[in-house]
Parts: sequence; C-alpha cells; structure tokens
Amino acid sequence: MASKSNPEFNVAIIGSGIGGLLAAIALKTKWGSEDFVIYERASDIGGTWRDNVYPGCASDVPIHNYSLASDPKPDWKRSHALQPEILEYLQGVTDKYGLRSYCKFHMSVDNLEWDPEANVWRIETRDVRTGETQHSRATAVVSAIGVLVVPRFPTVQGMDSFKGDTFHSARWRKDIDLHGKRVGVLGNGSSACQFIPIISNDPTTTVVNFARTPMWYVPSPFIPYGEITKWIFAHFPLVQRLYRYRLMLVSCEKYAKKVAPAKYHDVIIPNYPLGCRRIVRDQGYLKALNRENVRLTFDHIDRVEPDGVVLVTGEKVPLDVIIYGTGFVTDHYPLNVRGLSGTLKEYNDAHGGPTAYLGSTARPNTTTGHTSVIYSEESQIPHLFQLLDPLRSGALTSVAPTVAATEKYNDMLQARLEDSVWTQCASWYRVGSRGRIFSTFPGPLVLLRWWLRKETIVNTVWDRALEQLPAFSAWA
Repeated sequence: MASKSNPEFNVAIIGSGIGGLLAAIALKTKWGSEDFVIYERASDIGGTWRDNVYPGCASDVPIHNYSLASDPKPDWKRSHALQPEILEYLQGVTDKYGLRSYCKFHMSVDNLEWDPEANVWRIETRDVRTGETQHSRATAVVSAIGVLVVPRFPTVQGMDSFKGDTFHSARWRKDIDLHGKRVGVLGNGSSACQFIPIISNDPTTTVVNFARTPMWYVPSPFIPYGEITKWIFAHFPLVQRLYRYRLMLVSCEKYAKKVAPAKYHDVIIPNYPLGCRRIVRDQGYLKALNRENVRLTFDHIDRVEPDGVVLVTGEKVPLDVIIYGTGFVTDHYPLNVRGLSGTLKEYNDAHGGPTAYLGSTARPNTTTGHTSVIYSEESQIPHLFQLLDPLRSGALTSVAPTVAATEKYNDMLQARLEDSVWTQCASWYRVGSRGRIFSTFPGPLVLLRWWLRKETIVNTVWDRALEQLPAFSAWA
C-alpha cells in the first residue's frame, strides 16, 4: 500500500454507527491516519443501538456473530445481547481506538456535491441545535448512515386526529407510562415482537396488535453464558469463531403452532416461503399471545379516530396509546448527493431503485436479511482501501466505477434475483415493497466478500475521463 504523498487527502465519514466506526478504525490501524472526520447528527456514537431504546431491544443475530472481528468480546452476558450491552460495547471500542476526538456531534450532513475542477466533495453540514450551516471539503466520503434510520409510518385516514399519545418504536417515549393503558401496536415485525412481550408483562396494560402480514418465526432464546463458557471464549478464540458460524435448523410452522394459541393458527402461518421477508427471531412474542391482555388481529384499520381505531369490519377499538412498530424507510437514500451529471436520487430513479457497483455507494444489494450485517460491512473495508490508496498516494485524483461495469454488475445481480425467494412476496427488501429488489445480495455474503477482494482498478475510471462517468462517483 502506497504511502501518503497527497497533502490534501482527507476522508469524511457520515455516521458513527457500526459502519462508521469500522471505517474509522481501519483508517487508524491500517494507515495510522489522522486525516478524517466523523459527522454525527446525534450527541453520541452508536447508530441504531443508540436510537432504539424500546423495551426488549436486542440483537436478533447471535451476538458473537454480531460483533467486530477485530474486537471479539468473550464475556457477552447472553447469546442475543440487549441494547444497553451492545451500546456499551460500541462505546468501549470507540474509546479503545480514540475515535471521539474525530467526531463532530450534532452535525447533520445535508448536501454533498462533487466538484470536478478541484476533485473534492463539497460538504454542507448543519448544527441541529442552532441551525448554523458550515461548509467543508473532502477527497473521499464514506457513507455510513445505515439503512434502518428514518422511521416509516403507515398511511391511515385520521392519524392526526388521535387525542392520545402516539410514537414510533424507534423513537420510544420513556416518559409515557403504559400502566393501565389500552395500547394499540401497529406492526408485527422484529421490533414489535421484541417489545410486546415486555409491555404486556403488566396485566393492567391491554395490548392490541394490528398486523397486516403473517411472519415466519424461529425460536431465539436468550441463553445466559456461564463463567466457564466465557473463559473458553477468552482463552480459545478459535472456539468463539467457530461458534459464530453454528447453524440451527428448526421447523418454523411447527414451532409457531406449538407456542401460539390455537385460535391464531389459521392466521399466523405465512403463505409465502421462508426467507422472502425478514425472519423474526421470537423472543417471547408468540408466548405472549396467550395472555388475556394481548390480542392479535389481521383485520385492517379503516381509519383512526380521536379515541381509537375503526377496523374494516366496522369494529371500534378504543385506545389510549398508539405505537407504530412499522419499520423504516429503506428504499430512499436520505442525503442529497449531486455528482457529475445529476443527483443520486435521479440516478436511482432512472434505474428503478438504489443501484451501485459492488454496493460501494449507498449500499444496495449487500445484505441477506438473515445474518450479521457487520460481516457485510467488514467485507467492504478492503475494497474501500483499494480505491482510496491511489488517491492518498497522489497517483490518481478521482476514482469512479465505469458505466459498463456498473450496468453489467447490476444486470447480473437482477438476473440472479429473478428466481430468488425474495420475488415471492412484498417486503422492505424491494422498492415500494413490490418493485426492484435493492437490499439483498443473491448469494452467500462470502461470495460478495470474494468479489470485493478480487476487484481491481480496471473497472474504474479516473482523472478527467468525465464523459465515461455515471451520475455519481463511488469514492471520488
């Protein structure tokens, strides 16, 4: 790897979640670099594990598979760690590598624009506390804003008329006491299935779960780790790494019918194949359906009224609180990015959804939905450095994927996805729930990791061959 000879080289990282921390750690450990900054709109690091504080929030991936390969933690308390322990782990990693001094907190990146004359990104940031706008520049920008960021709300008539308390699970209101309340929960995905068992522990809290689509559930018991297990993980790292790849096979339909009450058996089993939507790790949800104070209904909501909701059947359900467990906006990149011939939004719209070469911009088609996203993020770091290296050395002034390589790669992806399980239902893996599959990778992530490692500079263009560039620059 070439030494730095470009005195103007610097990197801007957007976001201090796991992806941003991984990029920053790599810059420090591989290059000993000080020439980077992390823009974070919140007051601390952590990303989704900082923002999601709802009761029961936990990893739905075994925690030894949901931690940094560079920083394994042998003393996790349980197999699927809760949010406070995960956030504490990320804060510890941040402190270990001294990353806080590189963070500019309360700074939202509002606009990115590529300047082809200066070969830099023009960055417009805004202090979310004061509204003050600042401008800076960077040789390269690493987008690490994540996917599960912007809460998604349903479109239901009368939502604004409700007089009780309402909030999204990703913006949990700790100041609202649910004791003795009638609570309506919209959504039955991973978040709702984690917090419903917790809030319904109080028998005075009546919970009605309004669902649209049945989900596939697999058991995910919280297995506490004893001191002997922790000692083995600490002293025999290979055992811990082998444990990361342990697989568990289970009959999902049999499990659901065994745990859930019989009155729901006809409605909780999906009519789409396992894996088409995100698989839900059941952490007590199905068991909670047996409680007298919990009700599940798949009758759609016709409208919201000041004191409750009215179903399409005509039934009125009185409510004091409505909690939206309805996921996130995933098919739209939330930043304004302008490249050489247009904006990233225009480029994506022209291609039917988020599109990139090897997922290296805005991260389309880089996950599976059923395993650790950290593995995907770690796989992209060597590719990132392959592209940054000639910029740092001064050998190149900009780098971008060629149009031909980008189109060929995405045509191949979509051809592989045509016969995949993800085409057989509506999900947030697809644009508008039924359009282009933009989130998932059509194969094991180890294949993506291999492609990223073997990729060379031949599929990129640089310097001033501007007519060959797409509407954006990958790492320019």
